[in-house]
Amino acid sequence: MEEKIKTFEPEEEIVLNMGPQHPSTHGVLRIILKLSGEKIVEAKPDIGYLHRGVEKLGETYTYVQFLPMLDRNDYLSATTNEFGFVLAVESLANIEVPERAQYIRVMFSELSRIASHLVWLGTFCLDLGGALGGGTSVFLFCFREREKVLDIFERMTGSRLHPHLMQFGGVRYDVYPGMDKDIKETLDLLEKRIDEYEDMLINNPVFLDRTKGVGILPKEIALEYGCSGPVLRGSGVKYDLRKAHPYSSYDKFDFEIPVFNNGDVFDRFRVRIEEMRQSIKIIRQALEGLPEGPIASQMPVKVKVAVKTPPGEVYRAIESPRGELGYYIYSDGKPTAYRVKIRAPSFSNLSVLPYLLKDHLVADVVAILGSLDPVFGDVDR
Repeated sequence: MEEKIKTFEPEEEIVLNMGPQHPSTHGVLRIILKLSGEKIVEAKPDIGYLHRGVEKLGETYTYVQFLPMLDRNDYLSATTNEFGFVLAVESLANIEVPERAQYIRVMFSELSRIASHLVWLGTFCLDLGGALGGGTSVFLFCFREREKVLDIFERMTGSRLHPHLMQFGGVRYDVYPGMDKDIKETLDLLEKRIDEYEDMLINNPVFLDRTKGVGILPKEIALEYGCSGPVLRGSGVKYDLRKAHPYSSYDKFDFEIPVFNNGDVFDRFRVRIEEMRQSIKIIRQALEGLPEGPIASQMPVKVKVAVKTPPGEVYRAIESPRGELGYYIYSDGKPTAYRVKIRAPSFSNLSVLPYLLKDHLVADVVAILGSLDPVFGDVDR
């Protein structure tokens, strides 16, 4: 029998499994790609590899016990995970928060935003490869500066990644002696470094080729998919919860919401660069105007036993480095929530990936996916 040798035909479609372990994600994600040659015909994200049942834990443990677990969701910005949840419980239980504690919350949330964006920028450039200074230069620079931010967290809370800074009614730790000096020196350094990173990248023709006009997300599609944060603002929608629905004294600070209109990978990069500058501006104001007074409306014990909320429901959200992070709580009056639902920005932003990847080349997948900045503890929960 004559053996027929099957030859490759460019128009033939093949299926390529990308992941679950691969660059451009903080966590694990499999993407099932249907290809025609190098062109993507269809893309299906397969999530759930980091699912830990966090919402169910919130219905099992008390509010006090559950709060530190949230640091592990978006593990690049632990403080903002705590922030949304304490606001929700405080709204439900009518707990007042002293102004000094509000300012401390703002400062450390903005430090978290900078640290998170530095991780994004460093790993994004690493993913894009050797044309960006050997592939590791920007990555190492960003992690070097991130260490300065984490040093402040460690001196404040004793922990670098999971600080457990907040408690219901305030914060667990007051500022330490010399913190203002540490923060000012770090911010001065960051301002110079961010300018250097931007100059290095916007003048790099390879970086521009791989990001400009790639992965364009029209604002109508971004809104339809529930995108938020830098992904939404990179598509020309000026929406930021710190301005739209101010919380924790954000209305007292002067800052801008960076918005760019092309909706491509490059504009999402520009939003995050500008956001770091605006975070520095906010932190300086909070540091200079830090009010005197208590850091918590309740006794500043390090380990509270329980917080009770009256029966009812509430939804509160904050602007995390990845967008709108919201918590819905239904309470039946016990120290444990009857139902907890987390609105995770990484999940909503990732949902638009099939739209973005269609008709692009395989080589663009890493750039487009990286520009969404998903953290899979936040996606899978």
